[in-house]
Amino acid sequence: VQLQAFGGGLVQAGGSLRLSCAASGRTFSRYYLGWFRQAPGKDRVFVAVISASGGRTDYTDSVKGRFTISRDNVKNTLYLQMSSLKPEDTAVYYCAANSGTYSFTATTYNYWGQGTLVTVSS
Repeated sequence: VQLQAFGGGLVQAGGSLRLSCAASGRTFSRYYLGWFRQAPGKDRVFVAVISASGGRTDYTDSVKGRFTISRDNVKNTLYLQMSSLKPEDTAVYYCAANSGTYSFTATTYNYWGQGTLVTVSS
């Protein structure tokens, strides 16, 4: 599967942004999907994960209650709705697909999008 993330940009603290990740391929609905982010000078870290059906989701503690991951298996698209954004959310956000594991770990994901930059100004 090929992934392409978009929707990043510059937003003020407290604002909202929705990221999208468009996927190619007919087996999109079989993949577990995740969002990761990488801040300048830091490692890539887990943000959110969603099961193949969309019925299960998990988030890193710092975004719980502010971010929502969702997917549309008809449109082959993954989303990340981000609200109440903080300067510390500034990072390049990556979408990723995993064919077999509901995982919080980047190394278990087989496919990655190119990343989209989110900048939150204070």
